[in-house]
Amino acid sequence: MGKVKVLLDSCIWSGAKQELFQANYDVKWVGDFFEDPGDDAIIELAFSESRVLITLDKDFGELAIFRGKSHRGIIRIVNFSAIQHGQVSIQILEKYFKELEHHAIITVEKDRVRIRVTGC
Repeated sequence: MGKVKVLLDSCIWSGAKQELFQANYDVKWVGDFFEDPGDDAIIELAFSESRVLITLDKDFGELAIFRGKSHRGIIRIVNFSAIQHGQVSIQILEKYFKELEHHAIITVEKDRVRIRVTGC
């Protein structure tokens, strides 16, 4: 199984970047940018670089579904502590690799995982 490339939104704990890097993911974190470019630019960057976007923000799913923004997969983490962001991300990237290849939007909560394959 190949490793997908990842873009972490600035709301994701900074330590998650190191955890993903140590798990051999090609990872960028928006928090390293000089300034936050905004949601439209973030989803466009993730798409142009073929990166799965990982965020806490539901706005990216809305951009993809209702505004038709192209993406390479979105993972939204809901109600996990910051220190869990890296491990949750790795688990979802590994378990749902095939769905993410088909540009799934995955919402991860403590008691469930919802998957929407958009095919865009």
